[in-house]
Amino acid sequence: MRVLLIGGTVFVGKAITDALLARGHEVTHFNRGKSRPDDTRVEQLRGDRTEAASLKRAFDGRHWDAVVDTSGYLPQAVRLSAEALRGKVHRYFFVSSVSAYADLSQPGYDESTPLFAAPDPLPEQLVPELYGPLKAGCDVVVRETWGDHATVVRPGLIVGPNDPTDRFTYWPTRIARGGTVLAPGRPERPVQVIDARDLALWSVQLLERDVGGIFNAAGPARPITMQNLLETCIAVTPGASLQWMPEAKLLEHKVAPWTEMPLWLPEGDDMRAILLASNERALQQGLRFRPLAQTIADTLAWANGRLPDHAWKAGLPAERERELLA
Repeated sequence: MRVLLIGGTVFVGKAITDALLARGHEVTHFNRGKSRPDDTRVEQLRGDRTEAASLKRAFDGRHWDAVVDTSGYLPQAVRLSAEALRGKVHRYFFVSSVSAYADLSQPGYDESTPLFAAPDPLPEQLVPELYGPLKAGCDVVVRETWGDHATVVRPGLIVGPNDPTDRFTYWPTRIARGGTVLAPGRPERPVQVIDARDLALWSVQLLERDVGGIFNAAGPARPITMQNLLETCIAVTPGASLQWMPEAKLLEHKVAPWTEMPLWLPEGDDMRAILLASNERALQQGLRFRPLAQTIADTLAWANGRLPDHAWKAGLPAERERELLA
């Protein structure tokens, strides 16, 4: 296949590029060249997806079997690319998010669950507080524009090497340091994570089989508990012990869910089931998962290769954790 990636150099885009190349496909990247250096393994097209003229210059006279859009966050920008590629690709593959669902309070929501309405008016830039509604708007644009030739995957929490968010990376790295580790809430609380490389391989397989439709891409096959996840981290790098703090105590001490304490949301939060999507449809289409211990080990190896002064985007600073443990 000949595949165009919009983006392609960061996290999921990089993982999909790796998977495509590993399976012998030809890859073209279209981006502004601002997020990461160009990937010398692929053809590079330079342009700005927010400008119709830029898209026309880049795509005129070109044809691909599919486009993979990993960087669509604004409906108006996604509409430009979705329309500019009509007649130039066979399938539009869009990476959406489970955050697009309007009700994330109950576990087991599936692809038929209603989405947020897109914001009105639309912002000119991504507003973090509107991430879910904006993704929902992008999702709708792709399906309206491409119909049966649209494939939309809605991942849950994507993890693994190259993750820029630190939300998962915090746990293997903190546990590898040893000592007593503050763990959040109820140990039996279920969670879901999907390795970006598993998401990428499955996405490429869907493209190879020309599969359309909508799929929640969440893993593993069945949810694990937070205790399972953290104890697997300890099994990979022994030496730490867990001290669980009830969520009422965490809230009393103003610990910020999801950021200071990654993968934790209070059990009364409106988004408490964000890590509890139904993945049955994706499993039926062949989504498979590597062992969690492998994801943990690979993530830790990658994180250890970063600069020592890396500014963490999520997780408890060491001094804050000591205060809470005390």
